Amino acid sequence: MGEKNAGWLIERGSSLYPRALEDLPRPPERLYGMGSPEALDAPSLSIVGARRATPYGLSIAEMAARVAVECGLSVVSGGALGCDHAAGMAALRAGGRSIVVSGCGADVVYPRSSTDLFEGTVAQGGAVISLEPWGSGPRRWSFPKRNAVIAALSNVLVVTEAGARSGTLSTAEVASELDRIVYAIPGSIFSPNSSGTNRLIADGARVIPDEQSLSVSIALDYGLVRMAGTCAREGGPVMSALLASPSRPDELAERLNESVLTVMRTLTDYEARGIVERLPDGRYTPTQSYLLGHNG
Repeated sequence: MGEKNAGWLIERGSSLYPRALEDLPRPPERLYGMGSPEALDAPSLSIVGARRATPYGLSIAEMAARVAVECGLSVVSGGALGCDHAAGMAALRAGGRSIVVSGCGADVVYPRSSTDLFEGTVAQGGAVISLEPWGSGPRRWSFPKRNAVIAALSNVLVVTEAGARSGTLSTAEVASELDRIVYAIPGSIFSPNSSGTNRLIADGARVIPDEQSLSVSIALDYGLVRMAGTCAREGGPVMSALLASPSRPDELAERLNESVLTVMRTLTDYEARGIVERLPDGRYTPTQSYLLGHNG
């Protein structure tokens, strides 16, 4: 990522300053950036979610980013672990543009595991931006400011997976205060990682129950038509149960009124085919590949 002379500085009042940021109570006076400053003025979809994301949350972030790109939108994220990284990389893989709003200096890759996202964003015509001066490391107070910019940059904020208390929910609160539209992806009521998103839905966020609904909502809110179709997946009672909540074989057997042996045979077959995986605690869950519709 590099050198400071490869970056740029946009001051408030400049023709390149994103007009959307003027909606903030205290718009940043300057933006430091790497990549293409023109990318900041293109229509975009902001995607946020848990850092310690489940396979479900990662898959939702990837799906949302892919649909956004297929609708002609850039994808805005924070570049962090988990859903941020998943969304940004999915946008790049789909041939679209990513905008990373960093909590550190725009020339500092944080976390280091997101090097591929930061470098790919710049290489593919997107931008890495920051409110912090060059070379700034992570500081706790910089991330709430970063989250506010993520909320402001796009007309719509997608919350993929969030716990009851999280930076993701604070970003959603800012988006609502700025009259942005908040989409929330429902999850299992037994999953702590979905308690925040489910609460957002109860409080009035737009529920996105499936991929087609996301495409339709983007069409309505942006006037953009998706240029690709959806993917089909195979189903079945075991997969339906696992989609509802990761489970152990004995739990599945009881829920489905089947023998444990029958369920184990099914899970072994599904695991060999790459559509389920075993978690460290013994539960089984659909793989990201299955959730994204690449199997079946």
